[in-house]
Amino acid sequence: VSPRAGCPQRAQYGPCSLRRMSVMEALELLDQLVDESDPDVDFPNSFHAFQTAEGIRRAHPDKDWFHLVGLLHDLGKVLVLFGEPQ
Repeated sequence: VSPRAGCPQRAQYGPCSLRRMSVMEALELLDQLVDESDPDVDFPNSFHAFQTAEGIRRAHPDKDWFHLVGLLHDLGKVLVLFGEPQ
């Protein structure tokens, strides 16, 4: 049994039963949030995701998987919209 098998979030969100969305839709949802770790930023949270991916692409042009990780790294924050704390 996986150590995370008993995780209540896995049971609640693992089946993706609350909402299905594309990555672009999730990135757009990020823009509805005020990130508690950086509340004074004047640009959308999705911009940060693209900025991170682009910075990684410049530094590591041969690692497309890493570019993708940079883009996706904050997507879990959309769970705030479903009642999870930041």
